[in-house]
Amino acid sequence: MRASAPSDLGDSAGPVAPGPGAVAALWPLSPDQARLDTGGLLGRWQRRNAEDTLPHCVDNLHHAGNIGNLRAAAGESDAAFAGMWFADSDVHKTLEAAAWELGTSSGDEALRSFVEDTVALLARAQQADGYLNSYFTVVAPDERWRKPDWSHELYCAGHLFQAAVAAARTGVSPALVAVARRFADLLVERFGPGGVEEVCGHPEIETALAELYRLTGHRPYLDLARRFLDLRGRGLLGHGRFGPAYYQDHVPVREAREVTGHAVRQLYLLAGMVDVGAETGDHVLLDAAERLWEDAVHRRSYVTGAHGSRHREEAYGDPYELPPDRAYAETCAAIASVHANWRLLLATGRARYADEMERALYNAVAAAVSSDGRHFFYSNPLQLRTGHASSGEEAASRRLPWYSCACCPPNIARLMASLHGYLATAHDDGLQIHLYASGSVNAEVAGAAVRLDVRTEYPWQGRIELTVTSETAATWTLALRVPAWCDAYTVRIDGGPVMAPARDGYIRLTRAWAPGTTVVLDLEMPVRQVSAHPRVDAVRGCVALARGPLVYCLEQADLPPGTVLEDVRLDPAAPITSGHREDLPDIPVVINAGGLVARTGDSLYATGIRRERPGTSFALTAVPYFMWGNRSEGPMRVWIPVAATE
Repeated sequence: MRASAPSDLGDSAGPVAPGPGAVAALWPLSPDQARLDTGGLLGRWQRRNAEDTLPHCVDNLHHAGNIGNLRAAAGESDAAFAGMWFADSDVHKTLEAAAWELGTSSGDEALRSFVEDTVALLARAQQADGYLNSYFTVVAPDERWRKPDWSHELYCAGHLFQAAVAAARTGVSPALVAVARRFADLLVERFGPGGVEEVCGHPEIETALAELYRLTGHRPYLDLARRFLDLRGRGLLGHGRFGPAYYQDHVPVREAREVTGHAVRQLYLLAGMVDVGAETGDHVLLDAAERLWEDAVHRRSYVTGAHGSRHREEAYGDPYELPPDRAYAETCAAIASVHANWRLLLATGRARYADEMERALYNAVAAAVSSDGRHFFYSNPLQLRTGHASSGEEAASRRLPWYSCACCPPNIARLMASLHGYLATAHDDGLQIHLYASGSVNAEVAGAAVRLDVRTEYPWQGRIELTVTSETAATWTLALRVPAWCDAYTVRIDGGPVMAPARDGYIRLTRAWAPGTTVVLDLEMPVRQVSAHPRVDAVRGCVALARGPLVYCLEQADLPPGTVLEDVRLDPAAPITSGHREDLPDIPVVINAGGLVARTGDSLYATGIRRERPGTSFALTAVPYFMWGNRSEGPMRVWIPVAATE
């Protein structure tokens, strides 16, 4: 589907900006057209990111040696290389985050100095031919381009290009674009038509090149992105430790029918498929992307929106292989899911992609960050057992301040800094709201300057109030998403009820919008008991509690003293309600239910079918999954066994 691009999109677009001729149903707004109010949850997350997470990332880039590596590459230090061989990517992601932050707020001088100093350092570290990678410059210059399966050279380049796009679109550092283009031109020369036939073991370069093309209009960048997609699936990366499916190199992307291998790589590849398919009008590629999405979401994703069930390969498992306690559910995979879903939403306009983006954001992504913004999960299990023994930092029982493989914290920072860019879109004569948050949206619609002020306590409450504050009246269509979890809602305009059936996931209101017109959308938010497909063996006989877009969990901190979490059962006869606890001021809404402590006996195995005997009953409190682990360390579970009925 192709719609007209807004006339004011230009270079000031957000992270994704389809070109005027792209296959697109919707068009993103530029960063200055949307604003989050810090009185709302998303706005508070963004403020926490600016005040805590982003400075924390900058500090750790210095302490962990990432900046020192670049100084060594520039010939300004003889210090030993520190960290992972792809440590440059963490610098690039932090630069991108800083650019989005500085582009939408005054920021502070320390952050601006970080950008200026780091961009200048990258320019000094760049080789004469445009190559830029501190590890292969300092440690292994003779191995440059020789290990495509594991080198991450193109992966690091991709994050550099995305940082440059952000810096250019926000006007923070046009100089970074020059650095990125020198490197991109080298890639075109080496890997373009007639050049080396090679792909990167870690997809990411594809979506980055497509966006660099969108910024510059330089067609060879898009052609190279498409070439990388065309070459993938020929086994160019070899078998490796885990087989070609680990790299998504086992079948041509247009023929792929199942997501495979490393979940982050698969989702970044999916994003690149959508970008290239949209820009080139390749509907076969777009159809393949939607087909892979359906497999991932309908058979291999967690109820939290997380992806990846295997620790060994950080990978997708078999269909319905979704163990809660062994979930890898890497933070970067959840972020990649947001990116892929946003692109699919822009290309198709289908509400299911906004629904999935919201699910991942409020659960799988949000859980990875502590309330102080300075501690993080790498993997995000849906259950932490009593007596769990952490097996390294990637399976930690608590959030850590940094990681030896620190891909997740700066990835969180760049998503949160650009979060306002995912709220709304435009399409011909309309404006669409996809994520509900307090703030404002500005756009040119139907030739008129339109402004909407949004006030809501979402996701805690379902009431969303939108006020048109434009100076002149104009006729256009306001589309409001009705989430898939919502079964009932009401709409009122200027206080009067309006019949507004949802079509394809959106309510569409067309009228001459006079200044001051108010729309109130009220989404009912009853507590839901969610059950998994019967083939998900690991959670058979369990339910997850949810309300609105939030998945809830049980924590040891809310159980009676001496109660073992694994012995807790949900009492099916007790009412389940939402409420508030005065001793949990940071959690506006908890879920109250009835619990039973099962009597299971001490023997590990027993003859015949073991019958549990219901024991002590007590009041059960569930808290939002994204907030677990902030009060104290201890067991947690999302999927709750339901007590058997006689």
